[in-house]
Amino acid sequence: MNARADIPGPVSSPRRPTNALPARSCDTHAHVFGPSDVYPFHPDRSYTPPDALKSTYIALLKQLGFERAVLVQPSVYGTDNRLLHDALESGQREDDGIEWRGIAVLDSEVDDSTLEQLHAVGVRGARINLLFRGGVNFDVADELARRIEPLGWHIQFLVDITTIPDFAKRLSTLPVPSVIDHMGHFPAPRGADEPALRELLAVMRENRTWVKLSGPNRISSHDFAPFHDAGQIARTFAETHPDKLVFGTDWPHVQIPTSMPDDGDLVDELFRWLDHDNTLLNRVLVANPARLYGF
Repeated sequence: MNARADIPGPVSSPRRPTNALPARSCDTHAHVFGPSDVYPFHPDRSYTPPDALKSTYIALLKQLGFERAVLVQPSVYGTDNRLLHDALESGQREDDGIEWRGIAVLDSEVDDSTLEQLHAVGVRGARINLLFRGGVNFDVADELARRIEPLGWHIQFLVDITTIPDFAKRLSTLPVPSVIDHMGHFPAPRGADEPALRELLAVMRENRTWVKLSGPNRISSHDFAPFHDAGQIARTFAETHPDKLVFGTDWPHVQIPTSMPDDGDLVDELFRWLDHDNTLLNRVLVANPARLYGF
């Protein structure tokens, strides 16, 4: 039986961005869901999404101009990565015009065979979700990092960086690189002088931590683009660590009860944040994700 969705789906017909993306641009953050009768949800979850199928996402990528994409395991599936595995595997078999990578959710007890299978289909990292139920918490980060280090993976964190004391400093102790979702997921009106942001910027100088310029609608005081306060945060990252930034749409925008963003607007936001600098845009959209995910 299909689970009844309790959150809305994305904009059904997003507009084409005003700005054309560089060739081989990568959307580094998206989720797929369903069919829910084939891929059941974790019983302890924070939300129940409507189906957001890979075929729908492929159409979005082509509408926006992306040729590469990274699927991120959402919390509603817990550590059951079957949908992620199947979506990536089918991407290898089928000529859909997209190059695929993935980020799994794992616990530290995962066996080597599972890690090898996930790596073979394009998984390049493990996500630790500190916001929604169904994820894996920070306590397993050290052990999980040791398990994935031989594969050359990284750990991706969904976290409000202002809520965990010394979070940024803890990244320095991990034996693998780290990736931070949604610019640190803290309220953008606090501005670029937020102490937790300054700590994260300092740790990024060690050259092992990346940040996703994604989810501005999640942290902004504005309901719709332009997200001026989130843009200030994005520009701070771009001015200090342009080689450690990637972009993601965050499609299908789960847990957004109102003010659902148009993905075309989100792409155009990135161009504004980076002042339409073609060199910088190529770094964030093409060169950086190629290095991080091994395209």
